[in-house]
Amino acid sequence: MDPVIIVGAGPVGLTLALALARQEVPSVVLDEGPGKDEPRLARTVVLRADTAALVERLTGTPLAEEGVRWAGWRSLRRKQVMREITFDDTEPGPLHLAQHVLTGALRAAVAGERLVKVAVNSRLDAVEQETSGVTARTRGDKGTWWRGSYLVGCDGPRSTVRKLQDIRFPGRTAVERHAVAALRTELPWTDEALIHRMPPWRTSGPWAGEVTGRPLPDGAWRLDWLLPPGKDLVTPELLVTRVRETLAGWTDGSTPPYELLDTGVHTVHHRLARRWRAGRVFLAGDAAHLLGALGTQGLDEGLRDADNLAWKLALAWHHGPHETLLDSYQTERRAVVAARLRAADQVLPLLRGGGGLRSFVPGSARGQEALLTDGHLGRGPLGEPGGYAGSPLAPPLLEAEVPVDTPPGAQVADVRVTAEDGSFVPLRERLGRGALLVVLVAPGTGVWERKHWVTAGIMPRLAAAVTALPHPAELLVAESYPGAAAHTVLLVRPDGHLVTALNGVRPADLYAAAEAALGGPARREATVGSAST
Repeated sequence: MDPVIIVGAGPVGLTLALALARQEVPSVVLDEGPGKDEPRLARTVVLRADTAALVERLTGTPLAEEGVRWAGWRSLRRKQVMREITFDDTEPGPLHLAQHVLTGALRAAVAGERLVKVAVNSRLDAVEQETSGVTARTRGDKGTWWRGSYLVGCDGPRSTVRKLQDIRFPGRTAVERHAVAALRTELPWTDEALIHRMPPWRTSGPWAGEVTGRPLPDGAWRLDWLLPPGKDLVTPELLVTRVRETLAGWTDGSTPPYELLDTGVHTVHHRLARRWRAGRVFLAGDAAHLLGALGTQGLDEGLRDADNLAWKLALAWHHGPHETLLDSYQTERRAVVAARLRAADQVLPLLRGGGGLRSFVPGSARGQEALLTDGHLGRGPLGEPGGYAGSPLAPPLLEAEVPVDTPPGAQVADVRVTAEDGSFVPLRERLGRGALLVVLVAPGTGVWERKHWVTAGIMPRLAAAVTALPHPAELLVAESYPGAAAHTVLLVRPDGHLVTALNGVRPADLYAAAEAALGGPARREATVGSAST
């Protein structure tokens, strides 16, 4: 069968290629550029623990060594510390690193992957699709036609794929603008990020009211100053003035020594594509959505797009198209991103001067600092990963279903599990292989060798039920799971979202839930002209 064509060699496109390769699906990545990324310390990304784990799983690179995992967070207003948070192993802080470092790790992993081909200097020019596949034409040194099974546009905000499919991309332009400076200096905080609103040293200048500081490796920092609405020019002289007064204000004295490494202006747009699927063509990442106001991170959602789509494309690639499963990518992911955009649009007037809306904005009673913290730390409606409770892949009401602390459709907790080979691993390490995961909660098993309990109690019956499922599944055992009683059985999708939790071994319910998670009984329908087009 033909490979999947991925247009765009940014973090989302490369992540998708690696995720497909992990499930034995070949891909061709069409890279418009030369295959290199310009080092820019003023262009960084913040990853939550789940998306950082996804990249580490695919690349084998410990990203924490390439960036800084925040040890804490503080929110200041004028001279007052409004909020302080300390992170630990139970709640790891976000990971901050330069985007070119992230892309470099992904490129290095792709270079060693036999199932991924990267075509550099290949700009997409045309896309044609029919029932059996899709063809893409690129222009460069010489025009080339590429034949694929599916095509995924990961080609950014100005996506050629989206335009060729005539998909609208409505939204708001320049929701926020920030002046950015990357510099090396010594600040009073070590490995802690902060936001400072209305700092006491602010001058009468128009963009001195909010500044964010985020640490980078080797004593470097990224500082962002919120700019007023409009297109006022950010001159080098004005930026240096803000750098000096900010550093002096944070160190309670004269400006400390610093080395200016990079500068830029970061403009945030909020847009959402009307459709994320057109037959055999899909959109992901910035080609499908733009968000990022109030500290939220759009790349996080782009990586989740890739994780959600990869196992569905892999199943269709190996077993034939299944329209309900493929359509669920748009249904699930678009709803989650739309909810985050709505939350940001509701909160923006409150935080940027619309105090009269306070009584109408959900959650506003927690205060402005708490809302901004949510965005920067990936919490609450502004930043927390969304669940798929309303997914078409959700199973019907099951007699044996029981509640746990993770609602159906949400990401599972990263508990320690015992794998089939007897090793102890984090649950996240078993994700992304294309298999369903069945997790038995069995207190006490962690102190015994696997050979002593694998044939005892309910294990043989559960193992038989897992073998009978309509899709390959891996049986894991956990000492405990938040909110789960002993002998609870969890069914987890390949992308780490909970399908259901069952009270004990219920083969019929387990089978029904697994079949629903795969889109129901497969129907080999044509993909061109499907309901999603």
